[in-house]
Amino acid sequence: MTLIAFGINHKTASIELREKIAFSPDAIVQALASLRQETGATESVILSTCNRTEIYTQLDDKQTNKISIWLANFHGVQPKELQDNSYLYIDQQAVNHIMRVACGLDSMMLGEPQILGQVKQAFTDAKNSGVIKGDFERLFQHTFSVAKRVRTETDIGANAVSVAYASVQLAKHIFSSLEQSRVLLIGAGETIELVAKHLYEQNVKSLTVANRTLARAQAIAEPLNAQVLTLAQIPQHLKDADIVISSTASQLPILGKGLVQSALKERKHKPMFLVDLAVPRDIEAEVGELDDAYLYTVDDLQQIVETNLANRQDAAALADEMVAQQVQQFMRWQQSQTSIDVLKGFRDQSESQRDTLVSKALNQLADGKEAEQVIIELANKLTNSLIHAPTKALKNAASEQNSQQLELLIDALDLKKSDN
Repeated sequence: MTLIAFGINHKTASIELREKIAFSPDAIVQALASLRQETGATESVILSTCNRTEIYTQLDDKQTNKISIWLANFHGVQPKELQDNSYLYIDQQAVNHIMRVACGLDSMMLGEPQILGQVKQAFTDAKNSGVIKGDFERLFQHTFSVAKRVRTETDIGANAVSVAYASVQLAKHIFSSLEQSRVLLIGAGETIELVAKHLYEQNVKSLTVANRTLARAQAIAEPLNAQVLTLAQIPQHLKDADIVISSTASQLPILGKGLVQSALKERKHKPMFLVDLAVPRDIEAEVGELDDAYLYTVDDLQQIVETNLANRQDAAALADEMVAQQVQQFMRWQQSQTSIDVLKGFRDQSESQRDTLVSKALNQLADGKEAEQVIIELANKLTNSLIHAPTKALKNAASEQNSQQLELLIDALDLKKSDN
């Protein structure tokens, strides 16, 4: 069985490519079923966020290219384009990568907390789809435990550092004070909820949350004394926003160039700051061409990321040590499971050989054959049957002059070398 972690992220691929292979929440169930059918994957988890799309899976064979081909075909992109901008980890390296991702050690914002929840959701979606078995259950529960320890035992999360936090920090660089700014948030997921909390902490007085369904928007807005809108109401209210931050799961842009242009005209060209945290993007890239519109995407937050990295390097180094230890622990467990399976197979085979010969001996006794002869024959055949495989292995090791393998066999069979 081969464990694979394959994907792209903000370090390997442009936002354009990440958009192409991002999975909407509604597509996950279909994708998991397709992945199993097309590749023969025994267990799988699909993680898709604004910064990464990754496939964690187990295959019965080592044809790892199956996963990249499937992902390219599923989203209709060229396999070479995907392969040139992707990464692949196998077995122990895959375990290490999964744990580092869940701990926030591979995030654009080092140590960002949302990724753990996103990995948990991806695992839950896979489990509800029936593609999780014993190995992945153990792997991901172990991963969640490691991530919790890293979060509580290191300073990786001492300061609020996330894409949401970075967008607010960026807004503060442009507007020296956010208190009087009017903010429109589009979407109602975890990222927007975190943005809303950070803005509230900055004493923003005018905060509006727009979402496809009002109920979810109200859940975010009420604790923060914010207003709510539907997406259909955005055109008539966009002119009132000084700051727009958007993060939805929409497959089509929410704000187009024409809509923003009209809003700026009504604002008498008073500047508007827009941050698009979604992949696929919620705001058309052409909006950035407008005078008085300052558009930033998740990729534009890299400078703030680098500034905050310095404060977390020591914590990250300690976290990496913890992850490495836990990877070894998981690998030992996995190897122990393999040895248990091998031992069970060996025992079952031996018992089958014994039962076959005993049954034959009993039949011979029932036919009146002399008991002593039957017992001697049984003993000889049972001995020959049990020593056949070890004898063959000893001969091969000796003929190939493989002293290491020979020593292992001698030790395993508890053989004593005779003194000459």
